[in-house]
Amino acid sequence: MKRDPPEPGRSPARMSVLSVHQLACRRGGRTVFARLDLTVAAGQALVLTGRNGSGKSSLLRCLALLTPTTSGDIRWENKPVRADPDAWRGRIGWLGHHDAIKPDLTPRELLAMAARLRGAEADGDAIEAALAAYDLTPLADRPGRYLSAGQKRRVGLARLLVSHCKIWLMDEPSTGLDEASQHALSRALETHLVAGGVALVATHDELRLTRSENLDVGAFAAAPAIDPDPEAWS
Repeated sequence: MKRDPPEPGRSPARMSVLSVHQLACRRGGRTVFARLDLTVAAGQALVLTGRNGSGKSSLLRCLALLTPTTSGDIRWENKPVRADPDAWRGRIGWLGHHDAIKPDLTPRELLAMAARLRGAEADGDAIEAALAAYDLTPLADRPGRYLSAGQKRRVGLARLLVSHCKIWLMDEPSTGLDEASQHALSRALETHLVAGGVALVATHDELRLTRSENLDVGAFAAAPAIDPDPEAWS
């Protein structure tokens, strides 16, 4: 029997844990996207694609409850996330454009602080493993002010490893990374997914993931308004 192809962002083989229905977002006086639907299963990454300004970052910010939506619904395990926003935020590991590196703290101290902010004890072994995963061990005791942009990005990525969060929301995570660090990012993502985690990643780069699907956010761009009297502008 012939089957219809899955909709973008939908996985027919696994049960979805994250679902978005008819989401719309307005920023800077314009509707960025509308009627956006997606589902993500446990152990799956959804790679957000699209041109600059298509709404990839806005979608991630909406999912993190950092930017309000104008309509639509976000559900985790079929429960509205806005019913308990604190619990939802506790499940999210966020990597935005800014790396949030405190200049006086070392990578080791930053990871320990990140763990404590999550209400967990700073597990020394987990911190050392996260540092090693991104080749940060030689830089572990160097104050943040002396780190390069790419090194700061690696610290931000290592922070996700000690967060123990089920959901990773990542905005252009490979920015500033060399080839070796990009491979480390792909390995970390694969490990997270094998453990049943979820990742939504906005990127223009190839991540070399085996458990991913793509979603073109630009496909949900709002239609431009049509002037009711075009001749008025002629």
